[in-house]
Amino acid sequence: MLGYPVAFTLAGTALLFAGLGALLHVFDPNLLHLYPDRIYSGTMTNTTLIAVPLFVFMGVMLERSRIAEELLERMSHACARFPAGLGLSVVFVGVLMAASTGIVGATVVTMGLMSLPTMLKKQYDPALAAGTICATGTLGQIIPPSIALVLLGDVLSSAYQQAQLKLGVFNAAPVSVGDLFIGAIIPGLLLVALYLGYLLAMGIFKPERAPPVEDDETVTVGQLIMSIAPPILLILLVLGSIIGGAATPTEAAGVGALAACVLAAIKKQLNWATLREVVRSTTKVTAMVFAILLGASLFSLVFQGLGGDHLVSGFFADLPGGTFMALLIVMVAIFLLGFILDFIEITFVVIPIVGPVLLGMGVDPVWLGIMIAINLQTSFLTPPFGFALFYLRGVAPASVTTSAIYRGVMPFIAIQLFVLVLLAIWPQLATWLPSLLI
Repeated sequence: MLGYPVAFTLAGTALLFAGLGALLHVFDPNLLHLYPDRIYSGTMTNTTLIAVPLFVFMGVMLERSRIAEELLERMSHACARFPAGLGLSVVFVGVLMAASTGIVGATVVTMGLMSLPTMLKKQYDPALAAGTICATGTLGQIIPPSIALVLLGDVLSSAYQQAQLKLGVFNAAPVSVGDLFIGAIIPGLLLVALYLGYLLAMGIFKPERAPPVEDDETVTVGQLIMSIAPPILLILLVLGSIIGGAATPTEAAGVGALAACVLAAIKKQLNWATLREVVRSTTKVTAMVFAILLGASLFSLVFQGLGGDHLVSGFFADLPGGTFMALLIVMVAIFLLGFILDFIEITFVVIPIVGPVLLGMGVDPVWLGIMIAINLQTSFLTPPFGFALFYLRGVAPASVTTSAIYRGVMPFIAIQLFVLVLLAIWPQLATWLPSLLI
């Protein structure tokens, strides 16, 4: 809250309490010798994490290729006759961008620059327009390929192994990022369907908030297919190779990065200046993610050295409601932390603490991963530190107030929480497709 970088705050706080614990003889300083090994074996040689810079590169390259601009223009003409047609087109394009980039900031900024002025010009309610763009941008968190699912998959895989070892199981089937990708498909599509349903309801019952658009320009089926084809092709290459078992998520990320370059070249947007800008942006995001990972690794090491994992495990074991109450407390805690922390910090700090405990209580790892992913998705929309709100505030005109942006995202947060409840009632929404494909 004081503005100090999260990565250094995590590491610095850990060292401070390690020193305090050593003085009080409740922490063994020799445990810090394990830190280099955790960095080497847990991060440097972790092939799953290679997918992070590759997916970031793919998303930034697609943003620079201007594929979304043409797609949004033609999709808005195609949806003009429907109630809230402009809002529906924003969701459709946002879904394709989410499934082909997985970067929330890029989607929100791009959609904000392209669609928000048009929606305001067509007399859309500023709160509804802003909420639609922000919520659509967060779909990149749950619709694969998602960087959040890559990071979650890696952390949950480690937590699952710890839980199984404590139970005396030494050959448990690993939890992969691919499992989370497949498990997120149905919940992600359900979320999109509810977004579309909400906008249709606004267009039908409150047309003053989403007025119909008179559009004389027609779009042929061929033009629409030509605009949709590039992102669909990229999705099929990445997800198809993972689901079909032809590639790991890391290998698929490499394919996606190369395909994004090819699409940019076809659109005549690929040159040395663009490539330099894309590489620089990718490096910044990757450095930020891994710096937090290194700080969180030290934090979790000291936390365990102080006996925090046993404290958490004992706390959950003594709860009267058992597994249900433990899950409820964790989900509420993650939701509240989303108001003040980014999804990366929550993933790297909270999940290693509570993950082994919940998985040791018999919770399905894929279901737990999707539940956490949808919960973390709300962190982009919850004020005061919702990043999607910041991204849109940076590109929105002064006529759109910050309070209007906050009001606009509230219904979409409610929809996300509703999907979370549905997933809690019917875990098969996340587990059926992975079990079928396996």
